[in-house]
Amino acid sequence: MFIDNAKIFIKAGNGGNGSVSFHREKYIAAGGPDGGDGGKGGDVIFLVDDGMRTLADFRYKNHYKAEPGQNGGAANCTGRNGENFTIKVPPGTVIKDEETGRILADLTEVGQSAVIAKGGKGGAGNQHFATPTRQVPNFAKSGDPGEERWILLELKMLADVGLIGYPNVGKSTILSMVSAARPKIADYHFTTLEPNLGVVSIGEGKGFIIADIPGLIEGAHEGVGLGHEFLKHVERTKLLVHVIDTAGIEGRDPVKDFEVINEELKEYNSKLAGKPQIVAANKTDIPVAMENFKRLSEALEPQGYRVFAISAATNKGLKELMYYISERLEEIPDSVMVEENPEEVVYTAEEEKPFEIHRKNNVYVVEGNWVRKLVNSTNFNDYESLQYFQRAIRKKGIIDALEGMGINEGDAVKMYDLEFDYVR
Repeated sequence: MFIDNAKIFIKAGNGGNGSVSFHREKYIAAGGPDGGDGGKGGDVIFLVDDGMRTLADFRYKNHYKAEPGQNGGAANCTGRNGENFTIKVPPGTVIKDEETGRILADLTEVGQSAVIAKGGKGGAGNQHFATPTRQVPNFAKSGDPGEERWILLELKMLADVGLIGYPNVGKSTILSMVSAARPKIADYHFTTLEPNLGVVSIGEGKGFIIADIPGLIEGAHEGVGLGHEFLKHVERTKLLVHVIDTAGIEGRDPVKDFEVINEELKEYNSKLAGKPQIVAANKTDIPVAMENFKRLSEALEPQGYRVFAISAATNKGLKELMYYISERLEEIPDSVMVEENPEEVVYTAEEEKPFEIHRKNNVYVVEGNWVRKLVNSTNFNDYESLQYFQRAIRKKGIIDALEGMGINEGDAVKMYDLEFDYVR
């Protein structure tokens, strides 16, 4: 089964917490702080694997998590870093952020990798908080949370040549005749429901990959028929072979067919219409087709298109067509097209709000990653640590925000596991 879209959730490992520890040794009654730092959380990494061809594996599992970093230990022992989690994907996979649609990575080469979610930084142990006036720090920092997000995976096939055209014009037959591929062939629309790849050997070590892509109909750029399934795979190809039914068996005009399909390419992505095209006028073994072939050549060759008279069913003209394709591919530079984006866009991460406050059942609830980290890092049984907590929330603006919301003496405030009464 060919699966070329998937939606998965990934989470990098949280950083380990810093340790609260004091040096203990024989004959040394009270040594200094020696709490170690927490380890870094593991990253989520995507790696291109040549052995994969579809995204089918992601149908059965859609949550992936990296290992968290270990907590710091006594005697200045730093916690072990979390193991990275590597997810293998086939060549041609585009990774997008589900919320924003931003492209995070475009993986095309075997062995290419990208870090899509970074592990959290480990927290500092109490050894870092010793000062001349605070020689016994009884608190440490908690680790940062790892990045997490829903992402979209989209597979765009990697082929040198794409066969395009209306359904049932002979694309699959051409592929079966020029390569070892054996696509399904039948006399009805959309026989090809998924792209098929074949390797064409020209001899002397030369060859190229050709793709039979699902047929296109008018309105495809709006998703009609198999439009989007067709068009996204065309983006990767260097050269298009436009297959046209010159016999007009289904009552369509070959010249009009050429114009309609190119208009669909242009509407979906204007760069697609500009890709080099060769026209393969198929079914010329049928007598009525030669008249249409002449009209097609007269209309397109003045525009710079090379038109070949072929018959996929009888193998007529296919050898000459394949040799010409090979020659043209040597002239065309490699290019990877991801999406239409004429202007460079620089994405900057919006600064995360340190806290948010809302009322719930007459309780002022204060939330946010900064708040969670502060609460987890505070030893509320230690006077110095508690003072640090009070100074931090005042400096961050939480006290002013609570007073701006009308908090009164004795009202309840909740910060995750911490709940206390407000005192001016």
